[in-house]
Amino acid sequence: MGIIPIIMAGGSGSRLWPVSRDTMPKQFVSLFGDEISTFQATVRRVKGDAFERPIIVTNHTFRFVVGEQLAAAGVEADIVLEPVRRDSGPAVAIGAVLAAHRDASALCLLLASDHVIDDDAAFVADCRMASSIASNGTIVTFGIEPTEPSSSYGYLQPSETMLGENVFALERFVEKPDRETAEAYLKAGYLWNSGNLAFSAASMIEAFETHAPEVISAARGAVDASKKDLDFLRIDEAAFSAAPTISVDYAVMEKVTNAGVLKAGFGWSDVGTWDALHSILDKDADGNVMSGYVKTLGVTNSFVQSSGPLTTVLGLDNVIVVSTEDAVFVADKAKTGDVKTLVGALKDEGYPEASEHLRIHRPWGWYQRIDIGNRFQVKHILVKPGAALSLQRHFHRAEHWVVVQGTAEVTVDDTVKIYHENEAAYLPIGCVHRMTNPGKIDLKIIEVQVGSYTGEDDIVRIEDVYARV
Repeated sequence: MGIIPIIMAGGSGSRLWPVSRDTMPKQFVSLFGDEISTFQATVRRVKGDAFERPIIVTNHTFRFVVGEQLAAAGVEADIVLEPVRRDSGPAVAIGAVLAAHRDASALCLLLASDHVIDDDAAFVADCRMASSIASNGTIVTFGIEPTEPSSSYGYLQPSETMLGENVFALERFVEKPDRETAEAYLKAGYLWNSGNLAFSAASMIEAFETHAPEVISAARGAVDASKKDLDFLRIDEAAFSAAPTISVDYAVMEKVTNAGVLKAGFGWSDVGTWDALHSILDKDADGNVMSGYVKTLGVTNSFVQSSGPLTTVLGLDNVIVVSTEDAVFVADKAKTGDVKTLVGALKDEGYPEASEHLRIHRPWGWYQRIDIGNRFQVKHILVKPGAALSLQRHFHRAEHWVVVQGTAEVTVDDTVKIYHENEAAYLPIGCVHRMTNPGKIDLKIIEVQVGSYTGEDDIVRIEDVYARV
């Protein structure tokens, strides 16, 4: 039997704001100027013969994004929806219970979906080695050879006892240290804690039973009462909510005596900050990483990216500049770890840009606001081939749909009509309406809303193919 990957894909990734936000966090966006996300890279990495069908643990908000990106990556998986966030401990417990249901002797590989690995072949070889050790009951964590005395990571102290090739008994976990302590750890041969694990489902369940029984009890209850929803497995909210919010390290890994550490043979980054992203990307002669619509002069050792307007930087060193269509972030490269505090302050003060992208993804496609004012709002809407918006009505606004690409099938009360490019449909206040894309290409429309209130909560769904009613 192969290894069952358990992939964590529910985090928010606020330290890479404004590209990463609550509604579309870093694991689902392209960070490197191409079309692939780190989530897609992760699932592709475990697609080979060494691995079984993955278990993806995410939350309700990201369910359709996960499904869409899995399909684009050509990977099939079991998608598990957490009703509330409880950190990695309960999520790992859920994964272990589901893997054990699939096979009582299952071997598992816990992976984060937002990490970058530079050598897939070395990664697979290390997974095979780790799983062979895990088959004997050891829980193996992947340690990374440090490249600097970083205070951004936890550390692992290997013992001198070898369990296999590049695998050692684990002496202890150490939390994130200050820089001086980190320098001492490097000299002593400590490794960075990547957070990735190999284990048998039975060993992990036993570890939870011994050290965090309330976590495994909640996980079992949540799985037993789970329900299928389209292609997703919804675990029970009441049972899962009983689990404490705790990481897998605190819950079990810092307490077990059967832990080992594998010295990874691949390059790794958790891409936790803009500074970390700058460090792993190719740089020009001035030490800069630049992408998008940017122009610099006299800039050195910096990261400059724009997915929005022309962004210019003059005469600066060691800075991060990230420009999107609705937000600009500028920071000293040494301070990028503090962006989480900045985002928290933005949320406290009610800035929608703190959590939401300008483009909002939906299971049928996406919409993006173009303009908004007193009694009106204008949106750009894309509907994927074969997709349909919910059958709905509004009580405070009328809408005009202008087709700019593709074909729209529009329902207004009892009338169904086809609209082509440069044709428009009118939807009066209170009418029951729906839009479907019956064509083979993306449908793009411009929507003009007019009325006393244009908020998203003025939607009464009557019927929906994505079970959102």
